Amino acid sequence: MSAAQLFAALAAREAAAVVLRGDSASWSTSAVLDEVATLSPLLADCRVLAVLADNSPEWVIADLAALHAGRVHLPLPAFFTQAQLAHALEQTGADTLLTDQPDRIRMLNLGYTSIATWRGLAWMRRECAPVDLPVGTVKVSFTSGSSGTPKGVCLSEAGLLQTAVALVETLADLPLARHLAVLPLALLLENVAGVYAPLLRGAEIVLPGLAQLGWRGMAGFDAFALRGVIERERPHSLILVPELLKALLAHGQGDYASLRFVAVGGARCDAALITSARRLGLPVYEGYGLTECGSVVSLNHPGADQAGTVGQALPHVRVAVDATREIRIGSPAFLGYLGNGGKPETSGFSTGDLGHLDHAGFLHLSGRRKNLLVTAFGRNVAPEWVEAALTAQPEIVQAVAFGDARPWLAAVLVALPGVDATALARAVEIANAGLPDYAQVGDWIVAAPFTPGNAQATGNGRPIRAAIATCYGDAIAALYRNKEHSHVVL
Repeated sequence: MSAAQLFAALAAREAAAVVLRGDSASWSTSAVLDEVATLSPLLADCRVLAVLADNSPEWVIADLAALHAGRVHLPLPAFFTQAQLAHALEQTGADTLLTDQPDRIRMLNLGYTSIATWRGLAWMRRECAPVDLPVGTVKVSFTSGSSGTPKGVCLSEAGLLQTAVALVETLADLPLARHLAVLPLALLLENVAGVYAPLLRGAEIVLPGLAQLGWRGMAGFDAFALRGVIERERPHSLILVPELLKALLAHGQGDYASLRFVAVGGARCDAALITSARRLGLPVYEGYGLTECGSVVSLNHPGADQAGTVGQALPHVRVAVDATREIRIGSPAFLGYLGNGGKPETSGFSTGDLGHLDHAGFLHLSGRRKNLLVTAFGRNVAPEWVEAALTAQPEIVQAVAFGDARPWLAAVLVALPGVDATALARAVEIANAGLPDYAQVGDWIVAAPFTPGNAQATGNGRPIRAAIATCYGDAIAALYRNKEHSHVVL
């Protein structure tokens, strides 16, 4: 699959058909193609185009123009810190930048100057030395920075578009004519599954600004806002991370009758949460993917759905599990890491995720190798398993479990606003009832929400374990010293 085929699919639509719809304007097929054709030549002297901007049709058009012009695109998440932005721009040698936040860029002192505007975005340029990228790189997607410094993943055109084609084929029987982009477009999952796949299947893409969708930065996420957008726009599909799904469920029944398919991924999602969502009319199906593999690797969907799994592999990837239970994936998307200098192993990418494939080819995840806890009694516990059981309870919004070399597990919990200590204790008790004794939570701390703003969560809502351990390390240690297990609220 090539970019030419993507543009051919777009050109095959009716000229007046709406392709992209933003907060203030809609873009027809002819308007999108004309704007891509106008913007592409302006990128002739560009090596790497960075985009730091809110979700909008303009973001998508800039992405398509880079693809059309054969230029490398560097999507920059707005939740990146200044240090992370500087790191990504320097590592890639990005010489051109489109942004709705020019002041942030100027503060980096990297030499960018504004030379024009395009569709309300500042067009910024700088002189810098080129950086060697793997041959065939069309996009550099930085991982969400769970270790503080994000890692640049170099991705191929064919690999990204093969992922999109595989999604279109896998979901071909579903009537998905309107997709609502809920996640930031700078996240590869929304970029590939929420833009390229809908474009290939001829769907309309609704692109509100992130604030309209309920993203509130340090203040967390407003699920009422998202529910209102869903009820107003009547989308057929959307992509959520578990935290957003849980936020929707916490606010009760909504009018979700238009939805035909809701993918949830980015972190482990307890089967009970999916069951609760379906009872409220949300057709939720869990999937699994990695940036290195072009985003989606496996997916449950109507007709091939098994609770407690992340679905069967998409046809363009090879999934294997080695003797240590680590999942390895062969994908045409991954060309290597920035600055690594080496090529990916031909035997596949070592994901660091543990799991197994069952007889029907469904992939089961059990946790991350590097996160594995070994208790003082020698029992191996994947904390993601425990955390999924905890966050399946309506009273618990986020959870991180600890307990390496300890006799029992402790947790840092973020409670739903208004939940008192008694209700929270009951929620932990219910979660524990479904876990073996060695994986049960013996005590916990109640903390403020983990967000990208406080550097305790990635952009897709996954808690950053190391940052939380550092922040609450003393309090966690105090739990183990306290024989009476009184709960600490911070």
